[in-house]
Amino acid sequence: MSEIVNRVAQSAIVSLDLEEFYPREERVIFDLKPFLYQELVLREKEFRAALKEVDWSKYQDKWVAILCSVDAIVPNWAYMLVSTYLTPVSKGYAVGDLNALEVMISEKCLGELDLEMFQDKPVIVKGCSNFPIPLFAYGRIVSLVQSRAKTIMYGEPCSTVPLYKKAKS
Repeated sequence: MSEIVNRVAQSAIVSLDLEEFYPREERVIFDLKPFLYQELVLREKEFRAALKEVDWSKYQDKWVAILCSVDAIVPNWAYMLVSTYLTPVSKGYAVGDLNALEVMISEKCLGELDLEMFQDKPVIVKGCSNFPIPLFAYGRIVSLVQSRAKTIMYGEPCSTVPLYKKAKS
């Protein structure tokens, strides 16, 4: 009886599982609505005073989406001011909804990848995950890896969908 050989493990294939480095910390919303006068307008003096009273520790090590859930007059600086309070405590934040936050998180994580490991290698972007990876991240990884990879595939090493193959020079 011959020995079973895992040819995938012995190959030059780089398997990229986005779930392995995608952060799992809680995502929360900081809504400006409670800080508005009659849910219509932001008053600077009252807003600044109210922000000083917020228990910012509840945002400790969390990802935060800063938004206003009502149609109101909110100046850009208000979102920026909230950001100054979140910077020292949160994992990170985005001005926008939870989808905007996930895009920002994806950009941050993928921007930290060492792209050299994909140079002239076949790359498989793993398809199944137990953690919800935003669709944006899959598109973004292709844009980062395509100029380096020999091929890009999607799925599992035993069953992949070819996406890209570098033209022979």
